[in-house]
Amino acid sequence: MSVFRYGLRYWKKHIPCAVFCQIIGFIGLTVDILLPLLGAMFVDYILDYDASVTPGLFSFLLEFGQPQTWRLFFAIAAVFGGLEILREGLIYLRNVLFQYNGLTMENELRDISYKKLVELDSSTVSSYNTGELLTTLSSDIITFKEMFSRVLLLIGDGFYVLIVTCVVLAMNSLYMLILPAIMAPVLLFALLRYTQAARRVSSRIRSCNAAMNLNVQENINAVRLVRSFANEDFEENKFDKVNKDLRNAYWEQTEVAAKYGMIFNSIRQFAYIATIIIGTLMVFQGKFGVGIMTASVTYVLRIMDYLTQISNATYQMQYGLVSGERLREFLERKTKIPEANDPDKINAVPNIEVKNVSVTEDGKQILKNVSLSIPYGKKVGIMGGTGSGKSVLLKSLVRIYDATQGSIEINGEDVKKFELDDLRNKFAYVFQDVFLFSNTIDANIAFYSPYVDKQEVMRVAELAQAGRFIRSLPQGYETIVGEKGLGLSGGQKQRISIARALLKNAPVLVFDDASSALDVSTERKLMQGIKENYPDRTLLIAAHRVSSIADCDEILYMQDGEIIERGTFEQLIAANGRFAAIYRMQTEEGEAPDDISDAILSTGTEG
Repeated sequence: MSVFRYGLRYWKKHIPCAVFCQIIGFIGLTVDILLPLLGAMFVDYILDYDASVTPGLFSFLLEFGQPQTWRLFFAIAAVFGGLEILREGLIYLRNVLFQYNGLTMENELRDISYKKLVELDSSTVSSYNTGELLTTLSSDIITFKEMFSRVLLLIGDGFYVLIVTCVVLAMNSLYMLILPAIMAPVLLFALLRYTQAARRVSSRIRSCNAAMNLNVQENINAVRLVRSFANEDFEENKFDKVNKDLRNAYWEQTEVAAKYGMIFNSIRQFAYIATIIIGTLMVFQGKFGVGIMTASVTYVLRIMDYLTQISNATYQMQYGLVSGERLREFLERKTKIPEANDPDKINAVPNIEVKNVSVTEDGKQILKNVSLSIPYGKKVGIMGGTGSGKSVLLKSLVRIYDATQGSIEINGEDVKKFELDDLRNKFAYVFQDVFLFSNTIDANIAFYSPYVDKQEVMRVAELAQAGRFIRSLPQGYETIVGEKGLGLSGGQKQRISIARALLKNAPVLVFDDASSALDVSTERKLMQGIKENYPDRTLLIAAHRVSSIADCDEILYMQDGEIIERGTFEQLIAANGRFAAIYRMQTEEGEAPDDISDAILSTGTEG
């Protein structure tokens, strides 16, 4: 399917309005084409009357006054003014309508694109760089919309004027069509070459814009990192390179536009001079009057102008096709996490069973035959090194990843059969990489329920050990945090994120290394508060510190996507395996406890 045909599926509902705009445009252009004939009558019957001149389309005006009289002058002026007012009114109405029509389509495309972005799974989204996504979801939509709402109208206008103008010229003198007929093939050949160059240049400009967006976005997010490494010069050189590439792309566009602009303008000027010569000869031979000669010159120039307009619109259309191809590719991407055709809902507290689950992503197996039983209310701790599969296992429960082998069941039914939103509403996640919106602290905590009572926000903030530092801020809960929480420490961001999850009040709480930036005392108070206030909730904790998971009902130790040790804290210490070794290492780095119960409450350093 061509990009143009693909776009029609979104444009077809707007076609009636577009056709109406085109009809209005044709009426306005018809009026515009008639005005030179009125000007010709003014020359031939007011300024330089010649009785041998044959009256044209506006001969009825002679009934209002004799040639070279003020009565005829005012009649011609009145008709000219009326037509001009009509033309301007039609143009105004058309411009308002086609802009509204285009903006409506743009709004719909943005809505569809955003929903697609939300629908796609994480790995598919991460296959795009941020600059590419920003370009696709912003400028590509605008350019693609412009192709349908404006560029096609311009092309339609151009062809309409060419046809009508040629008919009017032929009615006055067929000789005046000889020049446009000779010049048209030359102009069309130049137009073809222009279109090919435009497609190449527009594709390059788009790629350079995407690279620029990515570079700027990365430097905004990494500004503190760049400064801490004193690496501004390196980043400035990177920016200079993409900036230079973008400049060169636009420079190439300028060269192409200037080159073909010169060609089109030369053709136009040649047509102008040649038309004057031909018209003057025909006036000398008495073929028609001076007024018709000036009108004919105007029409030939108009033919050249609208051929140029068609060429420019065709040039702009190449941008639309390039952007449309990128947009189509994005909208046609299939999520790896499809919704069930007739999804069920979870109607009871979730009892989770992980049965021989393996997950393969991009040809790499990241979970291997994992089995785990999590009845409602169970507390499970997960440890393991970086890349051991802890996060993948937790994310698989809500289908951020899908099991490629085995199954994950809730209350005996495969999670793939549940409605995605309903499934994910049963879990409250605190991810390792905390994201805060550029909004107030209150709004960030109340993200799941924006209209929740302020007292509830304050309650969960206190429970997450965030209330004290929030109250110390100048505006308290109304403090605006920077993008991604810029301006807050890692521990502060984690506590706000934990408060956000607690406010959701979901049956299953999932902490994916969510307290790594907290000191041991704060973490202990946090976990005690959660267990006291949410005693019946399922609690899943992935951590690098033994103290974070020591009193869980079951502890898993993972390595290379497999569970290599499992049991209670006491059982794993007695087994003297990997978990016990890490426990001894962490307690040696801190103060060694006298007994295991003390260790559960007071040991641990950041791993």
